Amino acid sequence: MPKMKTKSSAKKRFGITATGRVKRKHAYKNHILTKKSTKRKRRLVHTTYVDKTNEKTVKAMLLA
Repeated sequence: MPKMKTKSSAKKRFGITATGRVKRKHAYKNHILTKKSTKRKRRLVHTTYVDKTNEKTVKAMLLA
């Protein structure tokens, strides 16, 4: 049986930390930035973690 391939879309969007949690970027930071406040845009810059309910699914896509 051939090796399972990692989902290309997932490997571009997520990363796994040393402790095993899944990192992600915030949405809504790509375009139409003029109407968004500076405070809002600044908060969207930082990375965060995938919610525990979705972590298993994302890991399956990355480690397939």
